[in-house]
Amino acid sequence: MLHIAIDVRHLRDFGIGTYIRNLVRALALLDSENRYTLITRPEETDDLAGLGPNFSTAVYARPDTELVHNFTFPRFLKGFNADLYHIPLNSVAWWMPRPYVVTVHDMSSLLFPARRDFRHTLQQEKYRRGALRATRVITVSHSTRRDIENVLHVPQERIRTIYSAPDPAFGELHDASLENQTLERYSIHYPFILYAGTIRAQKNIPRLIEAFAVVRAELENHPSYQHLHLVIIGDELSKNPSVRRAVLQARMESVVRFLGFVPIETLRVFYRAAMAFAFPSLYEGFGLAPLEAMTCGTPVVASDIPPLVEAVGDAAELVSPDNVFDIARGLREVLLNDNKRRGLAAAGREHAQRFRWDHTARAVLEIYRELKK
Repeated sequence: MLHIAIDVRHLRDFGIGTYIRNLVRALALLDSENRYTLITRPEETDDLAGLGPNFSTAVYARPDTELVHNFTFPRFLKGFNADLYHIPLNSVAWWMPRPYVVTVHDMSSLLFPARRDFRHTLQQEKYRRGALRATRVITVSHSTRRDIENVLHVPQERIRTIYSAPDPAFGELHDASLENQTLERYSIHYPFILYAGTIRAQKNIPRLIEAFAVVRAELENHPSYQHLHLVIIGDELSKNPSVRRAVLQARMESVVRFLGFVPIETLRVFYRAAMAFAFPSLYEGFGLAPLEAMTCGTPVVASDIPPLVEAVGDAAELVSPDNVFDIARGLREVLLNDNKRRGLAAAGREHAQRFRWDHTARAVLEIYRELKK
């Protein structure tokens, strides 16, 4: 029997939280043999109730953004004397006890830094050290695996690719009255294109806004799309003023809606109500958001970059993220071609079903057991 400690303090985060929540739940269903200690923040302990007798929680209140965290958190972990530690994102404390497994979702913090200063240099070194000292590195795509090999020079025998999956909540039966109430609450009663995800430079949202402006100008007299809007769901808008500037420059203030972060039940409603889900990212580790949209039966327009192609296969309309007019072409094709839209919706739903959390958890559990040998 192994004692495994998992850091789940980002349980409620956008994206990463999906990974942590569903991995832990799937492990609880699969594994009644090993013992798990889940390191959580005080406000999240109720989210982890009912997992099973071999799961317990331990509260650690300090955030992982403080410099002192590099010393206090390892000391806290050593008190559990666990056989193995799992950090589900590459935010590994400097003196992290070993052996540990780290999941690397993407390399954006290295390849697209928000700033270049001394603090960023320290963060870069912490990122590299976290991956290099890990006994195993889990990546969520083969594309990310290649980045880790080429940029961080982690030996390939220590890396395992294990796909993530959409949250099962997106596949649940919908309640039409609840969906109508949600849209009414946000005063949305028009056709819209949806983007959902973090708002950062590599997400390419200014080009999406420009492409949307092109499409809307072309369809301003269309009977179905003359009131077309773009709805953007995501966090950290204030840190990326280029997004607001793009809206002003395109004169789209009245037809672009920013909703900030929304809970998963609300996000599911928006996925289902959207005419199309647009995801023209310049860089991704995987493509979880497009798979969520596909699970909801929404046609997807996505970048033709390798990680997204790896995720969506041929079940999405692929576009060049560097070309505003190609993004516009993809949006226009999905909106105006009824056969294409219906075909992508059906193909996407079927494709998304290939990604399952029990498969993910089984592969992660195999790594835990492998390290026991």
